[in-house]
Amino acid sequence: MIFIIRAADKFSTTHRFAILLTSLIIHLNCAKLIEVNTPKTSIDAKNVYTNDVTASAVLTGIYTTLSASNITGTDLSAIGLTTGLSGDELVLYGGSGDIRLRAYYQNNLKTITSYNDFWSTIYKEIYILNLSLEGLTSSTTLTPSIKQQLLGEVKFMRALCYFYLVNLYGDVPLVLSTDYTINNILHRNSKEVIWTQIISDLKEAKSLLSSDYLDGTLLNKTTERVRPTKWSAAALLARSYLYIKDWKNAEVQSTEIINNSIEFNLDSLNRTFLLNSHEAIWQLQPVNIGSNTEDAKIYILTTAGPTVDKPVFLSPQLLNSFEINDQRKKIWIDTVTSSGILYHYAHKYKSGTLDAPLTEYNCVFRLGEQYLIRAEARAQQNNIKDSRNDLNSIRMRAGLNGSTINEKEPLLDAIYRERQVELFTEWGHRWFDIKRTEKVNTIMANVTPSKGGSWSSNWQLLPVPSYDILVNGNLTQNAGY
Repeated sequence: MIFIIRAADKFSTTHRFAILLTSLIIHLNCAKLIEVNTPKTSIDAKNVYTNDVTASAVLTGIYTTLSASNITGTDLSAIGLTTGLSGDELVLYGGSGDIRLRAYYQNNLKTITSYNDFWSTIYKEIYILNLSLEGLTSSTTLTPSIKQQLLGEVKFMRALCYFYLVNLYGDVPLVLSTDYTINNILHRNSKEVIWTQIISDLKEAKSLLSSDYLDGTLLNKTTERVRPTKWSAAALLARSYLYIKDWKNAEVQSTEIINNSIEFNLDSLNRTFLLNSHEAIWQLQPVNIGSNTEDAKIYILTTAGPTVDKPVFLSPQLLNSFEINDQRKKIWIDTVTSSGILYHYAHKYKSGTLDAPLTEYNCVFRLGEQYLIRAEARAQQNNIKDSRNDLNSIRMRAGLNGSTINEKEPLLDAIYRERQVELFTEWGHRWFDIKRTEKVNTIMANVTPSKGGSWSSNWQLLPVPSYDILVNGNLTQNAGY
């Protein structure tokens, strides 16, 4: 216990430096209030990328921000909660006074067009990444292997940012530089252009990133799975190809990961979300002192049931999707009875107690999704037998009998249902699935009224913040807002 506390304290100090450095870079490039000569021993936006430690700290700062961010906020780590409320996974506590969360829950996003939401937060991350790309590319003093790894991490993270932007907003501006005179007048690019950039960045990232997990120095191997590797890029490539219906390449990328059985295998349900799980492809290490994941803090209910601080629980639609004897419902879901009402809550991450030993990391990419990506891609190519085998790998891990379906469309339906019960509350999967499979209008026409809202097909995209439209006359608002 003493060792864990000391290690956590050291980790927090390192990552606070990374956050401060990242913030400093933004400040130095956005506002030159005082022109002075920079001392040779100081850190500024120009010399950050001349030093291995400070260059690495910029990317570490981005990962730290993701891990430390409040799950009810506007960083990528909040995607699972907000999309779960928007769709059919979560119920919002009636006593919650959070106007923003209620707007998501009731699909009434007209009320938040003036908020700095995901749009603003993600574009700030993209600015840092573009700045890093420029600094790293021009640097001649970094250790070559470290420079290569960091370039790969930048490309991977930029692709991840655009993956969420295009799925949340549809057409979005493609920002690839730090020149504000260009960025402030950009139009929205088509989804096809954005997807092309995502694929391009991920291909480059995969070629640059190490196949081994590296420690903070980027020079030594480690068991910690907290920095992106070529397998992280392959995982997002597989998902991206699936979303654009490039079934063949989706299968190729997922197969490459699945075949690496030395590094990855389907862990037991009890171990899936533990730190350094064999199923994990990329994880975020908790950085907030005294806590494990932010997911556990918000999802785990106490005997008081849902409260203002813990305002969500699982929906009947999700609970009714589980088959009898599905062990995921037993191990990844828990219950509490309050005032005679039984509530079910997500229990994938189980350590929500303050100052508990560090045992869980937030899993961003994992092997279970890759099996389901390949199952879907194979079914779409009419490879029914192998698709069913992949599906059954997930089902049998959950204690269910293997599927015997022999026809394409019923098999695809089974895969979509399996994704619903395997990936619930994780990183927006369910919301994006019902949109990309064109089931969103049918499902939400029934679900939204039960949440006190009124459904329109326009609500599947978020509104562009009104302030951004005001300052850039070339931006347009999404339909219906």
